[in-house]
Amino acid sequence: MVVQTRGRHKESPLKPLGAQPPPPRATGAPQPGASPRSGRGLPLKQPGRQLSCGAGAMRKGGTGRKGAKSEPQKPCRPLAQRVRELLGLGREGSLRGWRHGLQALIEEKGAFIVRADSKIWFTFILAAFAGVLHWYHITTLFENDRHFSHLSTLEREMAFRTEMGLYYSYFKTIVEAPSFWNGMWMIMNDKLTEYPLMINTLKRFNLYPEVVLASWYRIYTGVMDFIGLQTKTCWTVNRGEGLSPVESCEGLGDPASFYVAVIFLLNGVMMSLFFIYGTYLSGSRLGGLVTVLCYFFNHGECTRVMWTPPLRESFSYPFLVLQMLLLTYILRTPNINRGSLIALCVSNVFFMLPWQFAQFVLLTQIASLFAVYVVGYIDSLKLQKILYAHMASLALCFILMFGNSMLLTSYYAASLAVIWAIEGFAWLFGTITLKYLTSLIFGVADDAHISNLLKSKFIGYKDFDTLMYTCAAEFDFMEKETPIRYTKTLLLPVVLVVFGIITRKAIKYIVWVLSQKDLCEREDHFNHGELVYHALQLLAYTVLGILIMRLKLFLTPHLCVMASLVCSKQLFGWLFGKIQPKTLVFAILAIMAIEGSANLQNQWNIMGEFSNLPQEELLEWIKSSTRQDAVFAGAMPTMASVKLSALRPIVNHPHYEDAGLRARTKIVYSMYSRKPAKEVKKELLKLGVNYYILEESWCIRRTKPGCSMPEIWDVEDPANAGKIPLCNLMSKDPRPYFNTVFQNSVYRILKVTRE
Repeated sequence: MVVQTRGRHKESPLKPLGAQPPPPRATGAPQPGASPRSGRGLPLKQPGRQLSCGAGAMRKGGTGRKGAKSEPQKPCRPLAQRVRELLGLGREGSLRGWRHGLQALIEEKGAFIVRADSKIWFTFILAAFAGVLHWYHITTLFENDRHFSHLSTLEREMAFRTEMGLYYSYFKTIVEAPSFWNGMWMIMNDKLTEYPLMINTLKRFNLYPEVVLASWYRIYTGVMDFIGLQTKTCWTVNRGEGLSPVESCEGLGDPASFYVAVIFLLNGVMMSLFFIYGTYLSGSRLGGLVTVLCYFFNHGECTRVMWTPPLRESFSYPFLVLQMLLLTYILRTPNINRGSLIALCVSNVFFMLPWQFAQFVLLTQIASLFAVYVVGYIDSLKLQKILYAHMASLALCFILMFGNSMLLTSYYAASLAVIWAIEGFAWLFGTITLKYLTSLIFGVADDAHISNLLKSKFIGYKDFDTLMYTCAAEFDFMEKETPIRYTKTLLLPVVLVVFGIITRKAIKYIVWVLSQKDLCEREDHFNHGELVYHALQLLAYTVLGILIMRLKLFLTPHLCVMASLVCSKQLFGWLFGKIQPKTLVFAILAIMAIEGSANLQNQWNIMGEFSNLPQEELLEWIKSSTRQDAVFAGAMPTMASVKLSALRPIVNHPHYEDAGLRARTKIVYSMYSRKPAKEVKKELLKLGVNYYILEESWCIRRTKPGCSMPEIWDVEDPANAGKIPLCNLMSKDPRPYFNTVFQNSVYRILKVTRE
């Protein structure tokens, strides 16, 4: 628990990633008909929109499934004549004119390269500043909330509640092992997490972040010890109020401090990516500024990394930002090079490996891309190349996760397989059918709870596992206050305007394509597949965020990215002819800052200090009064702390994505049902449980009607409905099936009798 105490619109300064720099353009998209090797030296098109001569005068890529078609030739000067004039030769030419012309050309090109490079470096400097600012912001919030730097080692471990403590325990295992490889063997042959089973936790729990961080920590401390530099400072902290003093260490040499420091650093880099993302998408550094400020103004709706650093999204989401930036580049670029596809594949891998939920997000991306393809904004060749990258990344993750069957039987994998041959609604039907067939063939039911969770949202389906999710606030529907908060910061109104303009332009473009007008008019119509993709992805994230509140962590940052398009000449060029872009943007930001600054101030005002004395007493008693091989069962959050801090075997834990684990947890939670004590004891003995940690608050705690543990059990076990909950009986007198061996204000440890 936490005890509260104390110019005109500029072109994009970025070169497209992994490609030759495109020629200057009047809009943010690649110039139609430009050769990929044409450089930046060609003159800008004039308002008459006359295309250049030759084969280069073709419509840009991403124009539908049938590939590019040549535009009708338009009258223009011969290329040789233009080159001669550029070099100052005239009709007859002269050596002197040629020399002066060439010298002027070299000076002009050199000056342009210097200017272009300086713009890029300035963009990266601004991005780095945004990253440092976000790193400092989340680090300060975390320290203010917990006073983490002054906590003891045990208190820091207790601060990692629920699944956070479970993940951190494997980092601790590798760090404290005799060697790195010994630690790897221990987590791949784990007997503590699901006693008496031996499991490969690296396969089950997406633990590659902990493996990487533990290796970095061992390298860092090893190097520092070798050169004789101190990595941490320790002192005694007097906690007062009759509490014993504790030793507290600060510095990167402390494992917990190192762990959270790297997480916050990664999320600082994420903000740098957001600035680059907004800049590239909008074609203006003002767009990057809008994205970053919108993120800060809506910070509490965008992330929870400052409160829960070890969660999987803290490691995974920054790579989704990179992946979507790369995808935007690929959609915008007519000719895709192999390097950009490899980069997309690698970013997919880094996004999927840390987080089991990543596959569902990528499913929405595939669906959005498929819709963009169906309406003709990208051709089949480009879609195939993107799908190849997705398939390769899925195969790599399957290998690195030691053949985790959930990946192959996921909706994401099914959608990739079906999309080759099926279009329209048949793709959706085929994806669902293939997913269920593969799950049946491989006998995988680990993600069945996801389907049941969706059923509960639409048809009111209920069972024990579903209620365990829907009764938690983060898995409920989006709060009604969330759209209001979006509106107060002006984020929602701005994005609605942007979305409306994209939709209107896209519909006009589709109608024009269907009318089959003369192709020479194509450039007068909206043909930006990357913007249509972002609009469709926004719809997908909106649906996810409405259905499951936790998933607004995808929606809100994407709203911030979409807000950057208020600076796009592709969308608002007609308006920028009447008003300076800077004037408009800064006026919008000024209005946003009214509520945004209040939101930031509310975050800065959160001051607290972590303290959980009842759990500290519990863990200290377990370490001192039970055998090392004593097996424990209880509430999932508490079990994570028992494994992490007491190093005792447990039979259940908070990682609820495995079918077998869900069955075990159901047995353990029968203590909060209305079943007879004898029946519950019999099932616990089958699991090998020695001690049960009973929390009386779980008997009466209720987040909303129908969500107390006895009420959840009434749905699952209606035969015993109406009886007194077993947890109430155990709180009074657990004999003869259990004996109370420890008790404080929160916890009661019941020893399972063996006779």
